[in-house]
Amino acid sequence: MKTSKKRLKRIGILGGTFDPPHVGHVEISKFAIKKLKLSLLVWAVTKKNPLKKSPSATLKKRVSLSKKKVSKIKKIRVKSFDKLIKSSKTIDLIRYIKKNSDSKIFFLMGSDNLVKFHKWDQWKKITELCKIVVFPRTGYVKKTLTCKAIKTLGIDKILFLRSKKIDISSSKIRENYLKYKN
Repeated sequence: MKTSKKRLKRIGILGGTFDPPHVGHVEISKFAIKKLKLSLLVWAVTKKNPLKKSPSATLKKRVSLSKKKVSKIKKIRVKSFDKLIKSSKTIDLIRYIKKNSDSKIFFLMGSDNLVKFHKWDQWKKITELCKIVVFPRTGYVKKTLTCKAIKTLGIDKILFLRSKKIDISSSKIRENYLKYKN
């Protein structure tokens, strides 16, 4: 009798406030789906990033804008887990997804976030539960290679994907919006 080995699903998580969601989020998502052979990519929209100032748009609005942004991409789902898991911490989100699916998990972030990764709650544990995937961000290449996460974990614990750099950020979009609004 042949036994077939069940192939694990490959789930990606792109977490953030998405304030607002933009083409950079979409492009790295499409790239990750293809490059990592993801079955699903979850945009986990969080109420607030503890390392940043409060978002300008409501959670409901950011979820709605995110859903519109990816409506034509079948493998992307947008969801806010904060109320469901009673936390906005990445470690709790990953534990929840791991507990509720038989999947290999990839957590996507920009190199700007890797530089601050050591400040995240239980950041070392996160790397035990999933694969950290880092995308390049303008101005962060040298900082990334010398950051505490790399020095502590080793470069082999992080997967760097070489996508084209998209020089856009939610912060820049908000900044420009406020300039033209006034």
